[in-house]
Amino acid sequence: MKLYTYWRSTTSYRIRIALNLKGLQYESVPVNLVKGEQSSSDYVSLNPGQGVPALVLDDGTVLTQSMAILDWLEETRPSPALLPEDPVERAHVRAASLVIATDIHPVNNLRVVAKLKAMGHSQDEAVAWMNEWMAKGFEAFGRMIGEDTSFCFGDTPGLADLCLVPQLYNAHRWGLDLAPFKRLTEIETRCLALSEFDAARPENQPDAA
Repeated sequence: MKLYTYWRSTTSYRIRIALNLKGLQYESVPVNLVKGEQSSSDYVSLNPGQGVPALVLDDGTVLTQSMAILDWLEETRPSPALLPEDPVERAHVRAASLVIATDIHPVNNLRVVAKLKAMGHSQDEAVAWMNEWMAKGFEAFGRMIGEDTSFCFGDTPGLADLCLVPQLYNAHRWGLDLAPFKRLTEIETRCLALSEFDAARPENQPDAA
């Protein structure tokens, strides 16, 4: 498989972790979002959404959108499981994951921040914008996950952890005060101690700059 990815993309980060946890081999194909490579005609023909990740399967099938790719991975490679078996518990895990994937990430996306700057906002204002949405999202996320579990919803990492760790990477990057989110950073530490998470870190990618 080929994973079209960008080292700092949090959505790509999610997929790298999942592929590692599932024990799947893949080739990383860097797409430099800062240089606009996602808008090249070749890449648009692959992924009309002009984003990353895109996962090209061995038979040439192209999958896009990180949450859809994660669903495909769970359905086709169910072990180790990223979701619990109970339907209600699965819904709870998905809901927490979507707080990050749909409430935080879209408004912190590179093109959204670029648009803010094009509208006249300063770098400091853009960073304040990102941090505000991350803080609100993390507060909600923290109330939705388990209280006494090693990871977000149990003793092994799952879908919510795959979404949390990359978003916390952005939070560290942009200087968000994480003191109010001690449980989240404790989970992050446990996750990053695992080789599958460590290998997926942005700084460990071939295109890291």
